[in-house]
Amino acid sequence: MCALIYEVVWYQLLQLAIGSTSVSLGILLATFMGGLCIGSIWFPRIRLQEHPLKIYAVLELGIAACALLVQLSLPSLNRLYIAGAEHGMPGMLWRGVLAALCMLPATILMGASLPSIVRWARGVSWWGYLYTGNIAGAVIGCLLAGFYLLRIYNMATATYFAAAINVVVAAVSFLLASSLSGSSDSEESPEGPVDRSHWPIYLAIGLSGATALGAEVVWTRLLSMLLLGTVYVFSIILAVFLIGLAIGSGAGSWLIKRVRPQLALGWCQILLLFGFAWTAYMIVDVLPFWKDNALTTLDPWHMYYLDLKRVILAILPPTLFWGASFPLACAAIAKPGEDSGRTAGAIYAANTLGGIVGALAVSLVLIPWIGSQQSERVLLIASAIGGVIVLVPVLRRSGLGLAGLAASVGVACLLAWSVDPVPGELIAYGRRMALNAGQSKVLYAAEGINSSVAITEWPNNTIYVNVNGHVEATTEIYDMKLQRMVGHLPALLHPNPKSVLGIGFGAGVSAGTFTRYPGIQKITICEIEPLIPPASTRFFGDADYRVALDPRTHIVFDDARHYLLTTTDKFDIIASDPLDVFIKGTAALYSKEYFDAVKSHLNPGGMFTLYVPLYETDEPTIKSELATFFEAFPYGTVWANTRNGQGYDMVFMGQLDPLKINIDAAQERINRDDHAAVRESLREIGVNSLLDLFSTYAGNASDLAPWTAGAALNADGDLRLSYLAGWGINSDLEDVLYRKMLLYRTLPVSIFTGSPEYVEKVLTHLTN
Repeated sequence: MCALIYEVVWYQLLQLAIGSTSVSLGILLATFMGGLCIGSIWFPRIRLQEHPLKIYAVLELGIAACALLVQLSLPSLNRLYIAGAEHGMPGMLWRGVLAALCMLPATILMGASLPSIVRWARGVSWWGYLYTGNIAGAVIGCLLAGFYLLRIYNMATATYFAAAINVVVAAVSFLLASSLSGSSDSEESPEGPVDRSHWPIYLAIGLSGATALGAEVVWTRLLSMLLLGTVYVFSIILAVFLIGLAIGSGAGSWLIKRVRPQLALGWCQILLLFGFAWTAYMIVDVLPFWKDNALTTLDPWHMYYLDLKRVILAILPPTLFWGASFPLACAAIAKPGEDSGRTAGAIYAANTLGGIVGALAVSLVLIPWIGSQQSERVLLIASAIGGVIVLVPVLRRSGLGLAGLAASVGVACLLAWSVDPVPGELIAYGRRMALNAGQSKVLYAAEGINSSVAITEWPNNTIYVNVNGHVEATTEIYDMKLQRMVGHLPALLHPNPKSVLGIGFGAGVSAGTFTRYPGIQKITICEIEPLIPPASTRFFGDADYRVALDPRTHIVFDDARHYLLTTTDKFDIIASDPLDVFIKGTAALYSKEYFDAVKSHLNPGGMFTLYVPLYETDEPTIKSELATFFEAFPYGTVWANTRNGQGYDMVFMGQLDPLKINIDAAQERINRDDHAAVRESLREIGVNSLLDLFSTYAGNASDLAPWTAGAALNADGDLRLSYLAGWGINSDLEDVLYRKMLLYRTLPVSIFTGSPEYVEKVLTHLTN
């Protein structure tokens, strides 16, 4: 339980510094699991005379101490990392150093804990039961962290809670050691002949770990598209995966005395083939069309309960066989008189090492190279190979058994062939696929290293860019207006903008707006997924003015927060158009610390704009967004984009000094001959004058302070917005929230200056 709480917290904390790209996540995963592997191999080689439970208690105390040290020292480590961070291979190595400093000491002790307590257990079957208990605790830790500790409190509280549990476990272990005798040998010999060559077992359990973690990567990616990738959905997927491992491990431990373990281990790998086929079929062909009220219920607990049902149905069956594999593998190589800790530790290490290889290979290589469908086929065949390696030595004298194995391999090939491709509509519409199926044409679909992207065209010739199952940008007039407002507002109001940083490429429309301004000399765009700019340029080229091909444009492929923290460049304008805030990881681009970093990268007089949706959100979420933004930008303002006169989404705009808009100067600038392209760009979105643009003003920090009073600030230490936003995605309150904000808006007499008649027109328009 504590290990999973730490894992969730550390991943969240470290991603703030090193980013949430697939490379960064791969480094974190490899470091965490690498520590487990090192601990499970290293510790059993140390023969200590103390009672196993006393040693276990010391390990638990060590884990708590390491966790507390990470919590207290991480801010300093982050500063050390940022000071030396680079791009390319040096940057990846530096990320690995930070992850190792934070996680390796504790995870090595975690890896040592299972071999330690196994030395106390009497009998091979009890090794499996202890492993079952360990995974069952992990399920609780995963759900406790995701749905309670981090939603209600923060990462520090979660860490202190887990450390306190470690201390309690250590105290109980010390007490039990005085009343329970220790055992260092396996006293239970598996039935049947024992194969003296153990390499097939180690290879099979390694392949089992590789296929398990590889499949988890594929299925998590697909299910997060299907269910919407909130922090809660990720917790549910991981919890169900662990539940299956726990149930399977318990069943495998019970079977040890009743079957030949090596034979059962082999057939587990063969039966996994059917589990693979089941999950692939459910995710692609069944769940997208499952009808219930998951899209309409306003009770988030009920919504995530429905998501839980989907995940259980989809991925529980194969996880049972992966769970059973560990105790069966232990029993297959255990012999009386051997060091039980060393035997269990070796199997655990092989399984963990396989998991590292599988997860990294699938996430960093296979999915971006051959896609989810082919990756699942590779994993299915790898599982079949593991079964064959284990079963051939056992069945070599049984013609019937070999015939059955050959038939099973044939079935594996058929199942691999039957795995369906991921539909482009699933990548495009995710949880709304059933509603939108057949209504649009998929022009492009691809799976990248960080995201999956689909471009669709609707019968009215509207083009949509969709990322990970959610619409991110369209050529609908109301969406085009918002995307261009993100660029036009700061570019028109800044007296002389020359350099721009765009956060997120999307359809390229926001960044493309800056190409209309002749004074802008450099446009830097930070985008996490390399697939997006060329796809958007191909299908949105007319709308985004082919900004990716503009000689002034430089595209950086990196996590936006990581780039902003590590670059030394400063900009006149920073325009942010990130993914929706409820998507896991996006809240880091809405935190107080991130906004402070934005301020530090603005030149004097610089301006920052941020896209914020009002749809798929609720009142606590928008209040938190506003309060956090205004905490960093006390002179910030809000500009509304309506849809058919109803509230829809907004642009937050901030600067270091009080905002002053000289309407006459802005009008003079836009009337210049070299701004003809600017005027045309505005007309294309229905903005025919500056009056139309300025009438979108919806308030400032002082106006909205009474409404946002007491709202939760989104800080790096809790990323509270991740948990708030995931609670209100079924809300239909966009116009309600907009009208509430307008109730607090006062006439901006101190903001707009210029000729009295022009100022009066703007104020009158706002009044009406």
